[in-house]
Amino acid sequence: MLSSRRKTLENRKLGRSDIEVSVLALGCWPLGGGTGWGDEDERESIATIHAALDHGINFFDTAEAYNDGRSEEIVGKALADRRDRAVIGTKIGPSYTEPSVLRQYCEASLSRLQTDYIDLYMVHWPITTHSVADSFAVLDDLQREGKIRAIGISNFGVRQLTEALQTGVQLDANQLCYSLLSRAIEFEILPMCQEHCISVTAYMPLMQGLLADKYRTIDEVPPFRARTRHFSGDRPGARHGGPGAEVEVFAALDAVRSIAQELGEPMANVALAWLMSKPGVTSVLAGARRPDQIERNVKVTSLVLESEVIERLDQVTDALKQVLGSNADYWQEGENSRSR
Repeated sequence: MLSSRRKTLENRKLGRSDIEVSVLALGCWPLGGGTGWGDEDERESIATIHAALDHGINFFDTAEAYNDGRSEEIVGKALADRRDRAVIGTKIGPSYTEPSVLRQYCEASLSRLQTDYIDLYMVHWPITTHSVADSFAVLDDLQREGKIRAIGISNFGVRQLTEALQTGVQLDANQLCYSLLSRAIEFEILPMCQEHCISVTAYMPLMQGLLADKYRTIDEVPPFRARTRHFSGDRPGARHGGPGAEVEVFAALDAVRSIAQELGEPMANVALAWLMSKPGVTSVLAGARRPDQIERNVKVTSLVLESEVIERLDQVTDALKQVLGSNADYWQEGENSRSR
């Protein structure tokens, strides 16, 4: 098996917008600490963001919900004097997209981010309690006013994406969970995004450390990271109530690890390179909490996998893909799925 190297960090166009984002983005949820992340040093978080910019990463992803707004605040502090170099994506919770309050929540994010515009403003999960058309009309107004450069969505399934497209608002991104262990979007959502020129920005590319080779057995996985449908619904904190796919998960990990060893590459590098190779994926969101992690992540972007390697990785993770199915909500099962 073969691989080669790129020379520079690639930028890709975001949907039909005029925005170009780095193929590797910094996922900023861990910054600011909070539930599941522990304490976080603000100075180190800011240094991490600065290191990302210095290494060619221009796309920073956050949300109002991350650590009760603390993530947005840190991103704002870090980029206040270098805003022109950065593309900021943030997200609004669906319950806050009621037309009567949406503008208020957008302004609050702008304030925390210390900016007068948001490059990519996304609805974090599908809207189910009020009019989608009315909410997107307000987003359209905010875009016309220059407070939003591009409108996006996150975790929208085919039916919900169709409903959003019917509003006539231009959608430039759908942020979705996508990795070698999470391939549900390949069934229908990814092809639909490609058809409508909607960029996919992929989150949890290493499946919370599983594809970074951090855990060799289920007992080693922390409860906070064992709540998805990959694991038994009996695990602490799990909400889905399903059987999980633990046997298939660890069989896939063993196979991916073997391929990585043949390539002489860390497993995480191979997993990220596979994802960056997928048509329709514009940017991959990788978290980092220290500047040295940024340097390590950026090196991964130079790795290019040959087609035969990509096909083999597809094959060894296909059994897991089939078991988990086309439900792109990895936290809820069946009728409770939020992505439809």
